[in-house]
Amino acid sequence: MISVDGLAVEFSGHTLFSDVNFVINENDKIALMGKNGAGKSTMMKIIAGVQQATRGHVRHPKDAVIAYLPQHLLTDDDCTVIEEASKAFAHVFKMRDEMDAMNKQLETRTDYESDEYMKIIEKVSELGEVFYALEEVNYEAEVEKALKGLGFKQTDLNRATSEFSGGWRMRIELAKILLQKPDLILLDEPTNHVDIESVIWLEDFLLNRAKAVVVISHDKAFIDNITNRTIEVTMGKIYDYKANYTHYLQLRKERMAHQIKAYQEQQKFIADNKAFIERFKGTFSKTNQVSSRERMLEKLEIIEVDEVDNSSLKLRFPSAVRSGDYPVIAENLSKSYGDHVVFSEANMAIERGEKVSFVGRNGEGKSTMIKAIMGEIDFEGKCALGHNAKVGYFAQNQAALLDGELTVFQTVDEVSEGDVRTQIKNILGRFMFSGDDIDKKVANLSGGEKTRLAMVKLLLEPVNVLILDEPTNHLDLKSKDVLKEALLAFDGTLILVSHDRDFLQGLTQKVFEFKEKRVIEHFETIDDFLVRNRIENLKDIDLNV
Repeated sequence: MISVDGLAVEFSGHTLFSDVNFVINENDKIALMGKNGAGKSTMMKIIAGVQQATRGHVRHPKDAVIAYLPQHLLTDDDCTVIEEASKAFAHVFKMRDEMDAMNKQLETRTDYESDEYMKIIEKVSELGEVFYALEEVNYEAEVEKALKGLGFKQTDLNRATSEFSGGWRMRIELAKILLQKPDLILLDEPTNHVDIESVIWLEDFLLNRAKAVVVISHDKAFIDNITNRTIEVTMGKIYDYKANYTHYLQLRKERMAHQIKAYQEQQKFIADNKAFIERFKGTFSKTNQVSSRERMLEKLEIIEVDEVDNSSLKLRFPSAVRSGDYPVIAENLSKSYGDHVVFSEANMAIERGEKVSFVGRNGEGKSTMIKAIMGEIDFEGKCALGHNAKVGYFAQNQAALLDGELTVFQTVDEVSEGDVRTQIKNILGRFMFSGDDIDKKVANLSGGEKTRLAMVKLLLEPVNVLILDEPTNHLDLKSKDVLKEALLAFDGTLILVSHDRDFLQGLTQKVFEFKEKRVIEHFETIDDFLVRNRIENLKDIDLNV
């Protein structure tokens, strides 16, 4: 059991949260929720022991193992993938190496009666008692199994970690955490860089093999599937619900209704008493009553209504010219990099108004196909945009294409037309830009802020073909809802690459699966594909890590 007692964080006169208390039990699966900036990641870092609170403590047994996966990693090493993941068992290997070294000393020394010789024997005995009490495990096999479960191929295991992207290096860190079998796993946005198959593997591991888990995630399907408790951080305090995310939303709605009612009743009570004070101030016979009510109002604790977004803003893509019948066509399309074949003899004909998903493991060619459609790479075969196709393209590096000299407001204003221009501040607010943020230069924004701004810009451009490559990685739940509503209302053609199942569901009617150097067309909704894909994958997943 891990106890969070009286936790508070204050800085520059601002209180992030105060007097936070809760307990993490052995098998709790907790979603830590709240708007961006509420303090979720800070609270997680304090529990992990990587940041100090202003006041309060996190108490846990001395031998408790707490593993933490931050949202951003800055690792830099030249180990192989399997060597880096094997560091999860560094303490075991260290014990084994120490025992081997001391046993070699005992074999070569002849001072059998000396104190030093006896100390070595005692040390070997102590280490051996701990080492041989450990569960007998084939550590190399366990490391390999965990890495493959998270998407690595056999040929990847002896490659240097420096050859992999940040997302893949995140998976190595996740493998190390899972292999430690910790008492508590802390995960900050773990699904941002993993494909659907790996998320399925992770879900099943956390449900069936992990002990306590606390997770921050904007992936509603993921947190709904793995959590049984939700802790909301809002306005400096927490609300603790024994419910998954979907049930929590209903309970939160009920809480807000009670708060609003209590607030309104209190405001009426205050107004009535102020009216009494104003009416009878200076009236001798009412002096005591007036003074009494004034003192009561001074001591009254004002009910606060938790922050909630009451905006009904909905975005629709501006009208664009009508495209031809088939805005995207590929025939016998092949792409290789040297000897490495990404896909071969791919065919697709996407009709006007059709919404399709590209799915498959990372590295199977989804983004490569998009680059071929956009004419950004060379290829063999035919791939072309159809008549009158006007494309809105959101690439994974879209943020880098923004003009760094413009402000946030100017970036959106230059593509806005008509009545939309009067709503720019509201639109930016839905994507987490408010107050002074709108006057910041793009060059001074973080990577995530640039990505969100690029999405706002795209939403305001008149297009008839939308190609989105992982558009939700830096969007919070409300921003994703705004985007999804706009895509549902979009009457053009949509090609969507995403690992976010909740976002995908209900959006697309056809699936192109990228698998084993092939592109397979499935005439089914993404919902049907995901149900079938989950069942098929689970037959092949070995969770005995």
